[in-house]
Amino acid sequence: MNLTRPGLQPPATRQRSLLSLLGLLVACLSGSALTAAPPNIVFVLTDDMGYSDLNCYGGNFAPTPNLDRLAKEGTRFTRFYDNAPICSPSRAAFITGMFPARWNFTTYLDKRALNLDCEQADFLPTRAPAIARVLKAAGYATAHFGKWHLGGGRDVTNAPPFSAYGYDEHIGTYESPEPDPNITATNWIWSPRDLVKRWDRTRYFVEHALDFLHRHKDRPCYVEIWPDDVHTPWVPNLEREAENPRSTAERDFAAVLAEYDVQMGRLFNGLKALGMETNTLVIFTSDNGPLPSFNHARTGGLRGSKLSLYEGGIRVPFIVRWPGHTVVAKVDERTVLEAVDLFPTLCAIAHAPLPDGFTFDGEDMSAALDNRPFVPTKTIFWEYGRKSRFFNYPRPVYDRSPHLAVREGKWKLLVNADGSQAQLYDLDADPNETSDVADTKPERVRRLRDAALDWKRSLPAFAPRR
Repeated sequence: MNLTRPGLQPPATRQRSLLSLLGLLVACLSGSALTAAPPNIVFVLTDDMGYSDLNCYGGNFAPTPNLDRLAKEGTRFTRFYDNAPICSPSRAAFITGMFPARWNFTTYLDKRALNLDCEQADFLPTRAPAIARVLKAAGYATAHFGKWHLGGGRDVTNAPPFSAYGYDEHIGTYESPEPDPNITATNWIWSPRDLVKRWDRTRYFVEHALDFLHRHKDRPCYVEIWPDDVHTPWVPNLEREAENPRSTAERDFAAVLAEYDVQMGRLFNGLKALGMETNTLVIFTSDNGPLPSFNHARTGGLRGSKLSLYEGGIRVPFIVRWPGHTVVAKVDERTVLEAVDLFPTLCAIAHAPLPDGFTFDGEDMSAALDNRPFVPTKTIFWEYGRKSRFFNYPRPVYDRSPHLAVREGKWKLLVNADGSQAQLYDLDADPNETSDVADTKPERVRRLRDAALDWKRSLPAFAPRR
C-alpha cells in the first residue's frame, strides 16, 4: 500500500504535522494579546503631569506609593510621547489614533473667535474615528469620567454630545458639551460653589468609574478617567496644605499630588474588591508636560514644559498593568511609543476591527505591553501652533521651541514651518537637548527638515467655518 501518494501521509508524519500545527497555534496565542475574553480597559489620563512628578520617575514632591505600586505590578515606560504639548490636540490623538493636526487641532480649544485666529476647529468632528465608538461596537460598555476639552464650553454651544463619540455614560468638566452640574457651578475650571470641591474631583470620578464597572460585570468595559487635579489652579484641602512646608506654589502642588495618588489607590483597590483586577488592563499617563516645571524639576531635567516641543513638553510617564501580560516591575527604556498608538493597540487587544476609511498614524503596540519585541516603523511628527503671535510660549525663551518636530530613531529635529531655526539633537546621547548638532550633520538636517515640511504641507488646509 502506497502511503506516500499525494493527499495521504504516513501516521508518524501526520502526527508530527499535527503537533507542529498545534505548537504553532500555541505559540501564536501565547505571543499575542489574545485572551479568553477581552479585558476591561481603564485608561487614566492625567492633566499636565510632568515626566518626573511621580516617585518612580524620580520625583520627590510628595509620596506617590499607589502609582509607584502600579509600576511595580506592571511595566513602566520611559520613552512615551504625547502628540502635542497641550491638552486638546493631545487628547484628540488618543481618541482618534491620528496626528491631531489632521483634524485642525493645534492648541487648546478656546472661544470661537480665538479658535479661528489659531486656525483650528471648535470641536472634534463626529466623522473622526473615536476609540469608544469602536469598542462599543465590539461589545464594550463605555464611559468617560473627567476632563474632555475636545469641544464645548465657553461660547462653543454646538459641540456634539458624548454619545456621538460612543460613550454610554459620562461626567464632563465645564470644557465639554455636557458639563456635570456637581462640578460646574460656574463656567470655569472650578468654583467655591461647586457641590464637589476641586480637591474631591478625582474621588468623584473614581467612585463613578467603580460603580460603572460594578454595574457592567456581565461584559467588558472601557472606562476613561481623565482627572484635572494636577492642572493649575492647585486647590488642596486644608489638611493636605498643612502636611507640606514648601513655598506656596510647590506646597499646593505637592498637596494635590499626594491626594491624587490616594485616589488612584482607591481605584486600584476597588478593582481588586470587584474581582476585576486580573482581567483589567490599566493604562496611566499624562496629556502633556507640566506648567510650571519648577525649573525643570517636574520634567526630570528635560528641556521644555507644557507648550513646548522639547522633550519636557511631550515626554510623559506611561505605566501599564495587565496581569499575565505585562512584566512585573519592568522598566522599558528602549521602546519608543506615542499617543496615537493607543487606538490600534486597544483595538487589537479588544478584538475590535479598525474602522475603514482612515489612515491611522499609530501602530499596534500590544507586543510591547505583552512582553514581546516591538520596533516602531513610523516616523513621529509634531505640530504646535500656526501663528507665532499666539504661540510665544512658554515664557522662558530657553524652553520655547520651533513649531514643528520630527523624531526618527535617536534623532530629533525641530524647525519652523518656514524652514528656519532647524535644531538637531541626538536623544540617546543628549536627552535634555542641550547640544544642537545641526551644524555637524547637514545632510541629516536637510533630510529631516524636508520630511517635516513635507508632512506639514500634507495636512488638510484649514477651512474657516461658515
